[in-house]
Amino acid sequence: MQLNYTIRRPSQAELSLLPAIEVAAAQLFLPTQHAFIAAWPPATLEDLQAYFAWDGVWVAVDAHDTPVGFALAKIVDHEVYLSELDVHPSHGQRGLGRALIAAVAVWGKSQGYRSISLLTFKDIAWNAEFYARLGFRALAATECGPELTTIAQGHIAAGLPAQARVAMRAELEQLR
Repeated sequence: MQLNYTIRRPSQAELSLLPAIEVAAAQLFLPTQHAFIAAWPPATLEDLQAYFAWDGVWVAVDAHDTPVGFALAKIVDHEVYLSELDVHPSHGQRGLGRALIAAVAVWGKSQGYRSISLLTFKDIAWNAEFYARLGFRALAATECGPELTTIAQGHIAAGLPAQARVAMRAELEQLR
């Protein structure tokens, strides 16, 4: 990560800035087979406030202390679940996603958890391939707990193509 960025917890007032980051990041899907993601509505302020209440929000801020990326996490099936990771494209390719995941991992370890899971697209380089480089591995359906399975089914019911999705897990101690 470049020196002019910091990862920290947001203030409650900053939560209202996160949907614009999510919308901007979703535009990266336009040239992919999943272009429809660019039109999906971002997380609601109510959803973000729930993550905030769970102590599950981190932001990447620029030199002006303005959020330019964020991660959302919660506990699912007795492990950390990374439910959202977005970096504004104008601040991409600077290690902010990796730094946000590292912050989530530090929090997870401090809470006594050993692993982190997520759901992502397996056919987009900045999704499954990115996470695999960090130490995540794809999970078979039988390795997914009931809560993660329910979340995955919800994604499919919302319109995400099942064949393009993958659940992944990493041991917090082995994240790169």
